[in-house]
Amino acid sequence: MDREVLLKDHAVGVLLFDPDRDAIVMVRQFRVGVLHEPGSPWLLELVAGLIDTAESAEAVAHRESLEEANIEPVDLLRICDYYNSPGASNENVTLYCGRVDSSTAGGVFGLAHEHEDIEVVILSYEEAMAGLQAGSINNAMSIIALQWLALNKADLQKRWS
Repeated sequence: MDREVLLKDHAVGVLLFDPDRDAIVMVRQFRVGVLHEPGSPWLLELVAGLIDTAESAEAVAHRESLEEANIEPVDLLRICDYYNSPGASNENVTLYCGRVDSSTAGGVFGLAHEHEDIEVVILSYEEAMAGLQAGSINNAMSIIALQWLALNKADLQKRWS
């Protein structure tokens, strides 16, 4: 029997949450993998990136938050580690929730040499949960993080109050 596996670097995702404004900072960017699917190939997602050889997952969370959303979390809590598609890939993802001040968030960011056009989108908690329920937020990383937030929001707000 022959098997194929897609080898991927370890990835990090960050749910950027503003407990004071009850807001979530997400990013919208083009994803070629859904180009031929109904709807738009511009997905609403968490800030995310790959770990470079000498970086920690936490360092990537900070770096990607600045690169993609021009915002830096002041506290990071580890949500979980998971395999994205273990039947075909070794890709492992570490998810964090980061506390942010979303009052000045917005704009288009990303690295030109990586051909990134990343729109920052601020959603209320209710809007994010409605998007999750309606299926407009439809990628695994965002679904896992938002469901975690729904389960842990009260404890998180106590911790960050």
